[in-house]
Amino acid sequence: MQTLRLGSTGPDVKLVQSLLRRIGYNPGPVDGVYGRQTRQAVIAFQRDNGFSADGIVGPVTWNAFEKFLRGYAVYYVRPGDTLYNIAQRFYTTVNAIITANPGINPNLLNVGQRLVVPYGIDVVFTDIDYTYDIMERDIQGLKARYPFLETGTAGNSVLGRNLYYLRLGRGPRQVFYNAAHHAIEWITTVLLMKFAENFLKAYSTGTGIRGYNVREIWDQSSIYIVPMVNPDGVDLVLNGLSPDNPYYSDLLRWNTTGRPFSQVWSANIRGVDLNRNYPASWDAAKAQEEALGVFGPGPTRYGGPYPLSEPESSAMVNFTRSHNFRMVLAYHSQGRVIYWTYLNMAPPESLTIANIFARASGYTVSNVPYEAAYAGYKDWFISEFRRPGFTIEVGLGQNPLPISQFSTIYNNNEEILLLAPIL
Repeated sequence: MQTLRLGSTGPDVKLVQSLLRRIGYNPGPVDGVYGRQTRQAVIAFQRDNGFSADGIVGPVTWNAFEKFLRGYAVYYVRPGDTLYNIAQRFYTTVNAIITANPGINPNLLNVGQRLVVPYGIDVVFTDIDYTYDIMERDIQGLKARYPFLETGTAGNSVLGRNLYYLRLGRGPRQVFYNAAHHAIEWITTVLLMKFAENFLKAYSTGTGIRGYNVREIWDQSSIYIVPMVNPDGVDLVLNGLSPDNPYYSDLLRWNTTGRPFSQVWSANIRGVDLNRNYPASWDAAKAQEEALGVFGPGPTRYGGPYPLSEPESSAMVNFTRSHNFRMVLAYHSQGRVIYWTYLNMAPPESLTIANIFARASGYTVSNVPYEAAYAGYKDWFISEFRRPGFTIEVGLGQNPLPISQFSTIYNNNEEILLLAPIL
């Protein structure tokens, strides 16, 4: 982490501002600008924790922030401790501690016993630029809080980043959700990560969501989630182009828009639009490129030199083939519409399910537009398995959608995410 001080800007500043707000300090607006109000909040935090109150977020302060960013602390039992007074000290619940420590005997704590103690704050941030590093930390935090969560990797990106997956549930009815095929649509990652956290929390406490029995869904279904298919592209959009990026010169040449990467880049780090790189009418998608003004690698709509040329799309195909998904949802971020067709291959039940999703979300069921009709993930899934596959477009406006839309997007989609494993 970089050292932050008055005048600093960027995603790390937003992260600190959001965290300070969560834990009871007022940094002002979460705007990524380290102004005087943010500095005063940092000073207050430093004083309360016995640090040098210089208002600079250096290694010592970052280290203190880190446990809150993870969402839990590692605690060693002291004489006289009970789960109740430990829970009070960390502003959490006894149930949260028991959940994070399988096999613990609440009535028999041993001095020196190691406990994972979740803080009484959520793990997943929903008001900031959601980078790969933040997602990775959040996945680790969720795994610590909910050890029954299965996590793993479906593959790696061009630059070697993990394509993480989460599995919610242990039942035989398998469904698959993925997000952020397009770098500029990273808000869809936040949607799936927040759903995972809410689902895990409901399962651990035995509560429902919107009237749905979460433990019943858990027992009957397995929801697999790859929240960020294109981590290299998301990093480029949110953190900017670093001179040590192996594609530095290429990317500068490929971005012919005259606009910053943060406003235009959908592709992966090699300039390939991952959602036009699947072997479902790939040739037809390729034939569109010239009419769309695409003549090689760039911000969008270049389908690559051949189908599955990219490790990210190849990993999604391999991951899908290694499971028995009865339905897939691919999340994108433009239009509040649900696409369900691919040529004439979608099974009859797909339209019925799409209409159910539409009623739950308020979105419109639609045919796919010309420029997005071929070579997408859901197209490939439908063509290979003849099962329901959906592209769900969230939000309205120009990409990247502002994070201020998140609450509306989440509320529109939560019931879809609960319905898919039981339909």
